[in-house]
Amino acid sequence: MNTISTYGSWKSPINSDLIVSGTVGLGQIAMDGEDIYWVEARPSEAGRNVIVRRTPDGKISDVTPQPFNVRTRVHEYGGASFVVASGVVYFSHFADGRIYYQKLDSQPLALTPVVNCRYADAIVDKQRNRLICVREDHTRESEVVNTIVSINLDNGEDIQILTQGEDFYASPRLSPDGSQISWISWNHPNMPWDGTELWIAKIQPDGYLGEKYLVAGGPEESIFQPEWSPDGVLYFVSDKSNWWNFYRTPLNPPLVRGEAGIEDSPLVRGEAGIEDSSLVRGEAGIEDSSLVRGIEPLYEMAAEFGLPQWVFGMSTYAVVSEQKIICTYTQQGKWYLATIDLVAKQLRKIDTPYSDISSLKAQGEKIVFLAGCPTESSAIVQLDLGTSQIEVLRLASNLSLDAGYLSVPESIEFPTENGLTAFGFFYPPKNQDFAAPAGEKPPLIVKSHGGPTAATSSSMNLKIQYWTSRGFSVLDVNYGGSTGYGREYRKRLQDSWGIVDVDDCANGAKYLAQRGLVDSAKMAIAGGSAGGYTTLCALTFRDVFKAGASYYGVSDLSALATDTHKFESRYLDGLIGPYPERKDLYLERSPIHAAANLSCPIIFFQGLEDKVVPPNQAEMMVEILKAKGLPVAYVAYEGEQHGFRRAENIKKTLDGELYFYSQVFKFELAESVAPVLIYNL
Repeated sequence: MNTISTYGSWKSPINSDLIVSGTVGLGQIAMDGEDIYWVEARPSEAGRNVIVRRTPDGKISDVTPQPFNVRTRVHEYGGASFVVASGVVYFSHFADGRIYYQKLDSQPLALTPVVNCRYADAIVDKQRNRLICVREDHTRESEVVNTIVSINLDNGEDIQILTQGEDFYASPRLSPDGSQISWISWNHPNMPWDGTELWIAKIQPDGYLGEKYLVAGGPEESIFQPEWSPDGVLYFVSDKSNWWNFYRTPLNPPLVRGEAGIEDSPLVRGEAGIEDSSLVRGEAGIEDSSLVRGIEPLYEMAAEFGLPQWVFGMSTYAVVSEQKIICTYTQQGKWYLATIDLVAKQLRKIDTPYSDISSLKAQGEKIVFLAGCPTESSAIVQLDLGTSQIEVLRLASNLSLDAGYLSVPESIEFPTENGLTAFGFFYPPKNQDFAAPAGEKPPLIVKSHGGPTAATSSSMNLKIQYWTSRGFSVLDVNYGGSTGYGREYRKRLQDSWGIVDVDDCANGAKYLAQRGLVDSAKMAIAGGSAGGYTTLCALTFRDVFKAGASYYGVSDLSALATDTHKFESRYLDGLIGPYPERKDLYLERSPIHAAANLSCPIIFFQGLEDKVVPPNQAEMMVEILKAKGLPVAYVAYEGEQHGFRRAENIKKTLDGELYFYSQVFKFELAESVAPVLIYNL
């Protein structure tokens, strides 16, 4: 028989100790012959990232020893921090940014020199005995410089720049015969999901690049994950149709001078005033004199086969052979696995138990990917295309939780401003041991994801189950601007950050309250980074929520525009407007300049080494709330950056937010947690 107890006060087996001690983060996957590698982020080791190897006999072992931390800070968010070839691992060490190489059963040795540079997204050029990767040069007093470089594997100090001049680079990829290389580049103020360009260049005998050719892309087209097939066809994902769909070049693509559709070379003087074969960068974003003809759509579908490139090395597909690719795509927030016949251009869905699939790699018929679903821990999974057998290689958590404590999310669509709809995942309270008093409705926590160009998913999230198993409802919102719903949905946030996202979070909460599913007097909102900004805006500019939790959230947009890293330094141009030309909008939408409107309690969590959103963003808000006499708490962590990685801090954060709500919403806690200092309470 269930114990009757008020929502929020239910005792749960999903506690903070269990979450931090029994869980690792699973990341980048690589395959080398029959060996499978991946990265594990371990809160129990102060957030250290470790390369792990699985051999064909099923043996799993760590590759990188203490104190090595396999992580790069290119673009600050990193990604693609290692590559492996013929049993040798090359990785970026977080402490010094250098690349190290490690033969199996040996200690890592430094490859690159001691210099203030960072490296990411490396590939091995076996023909020329070198790495090719993205380098971020921090040695200059001016803005950091991004290039694609080669690194001699015999002499790591021999580093040559292969291409430069653009603000950002990603995804260098060699053709199968090693004669060509492709890559993606983009320039301020674009972010990679706004507009990028895909290039090809031939590699000369001396290893440098010949003339480069523009394949696809531009300021209004986002290119994602170029990959070569074994027979020399270049595949890529583009959102030119509104959806991130597949395209490809022809076999051995003809490279011709001129604009799209112009085949003559060289160009002659005409109305455009072009005298020779050189085109200057103009509205079309064309810098070089060469373009690739014959780009064709592979499979058109109202679904997303791509992702926003927040980190390097993201992968939604792999070329299995000249006839087939394996891919994953999302519709309405759910991910699916499929193959595409490259000859017939037909898609065949593969049934799996998973709703979230990413980081897909292939070696022959063996497919490895990161998978998740609402009721099971995320995992590294292997699929044999020949037998359709699925094998779980590594679970993020070995915890076994009874389904009676797990809330299964419902995908919802709700009305929002301007006659539009927005999306989210609704988690009702769930605990088989408890029930609430008759007539009582649960408190609600609305989650606003970061980015803001990102998306939430329905994959198992113990931090959400922490709340629902205690009697909270949770709404995880994919507000306008989120990915997974097409380019037009992403563009809803253009010039409207702090408005559209806030309206969608508020309207999602009101929708649930109107349906009688939550208590409108006990609705909170929480989010990190950009989600923290949405949270603070919702608490400042709307009168819907009664409390909030900001995780390293933005409070002063002007400060963010003038004090952040290169990758995001022009991000706000598209979300707010150019700075300082539209400084009025930055002031108007900054919670810190409208703090007089605040009338509810807030708790702030902040890493003191955060370079993305510096601590003063939170500290200024805390002082204003203290002066206003509103309940406010501030929890800061030494050694943490943008996001918390240490087990003790993750634990303190979860329990601290719970304690804060218990004091604000006046319910008894079922178990003792460490209190946090709350001013003005």
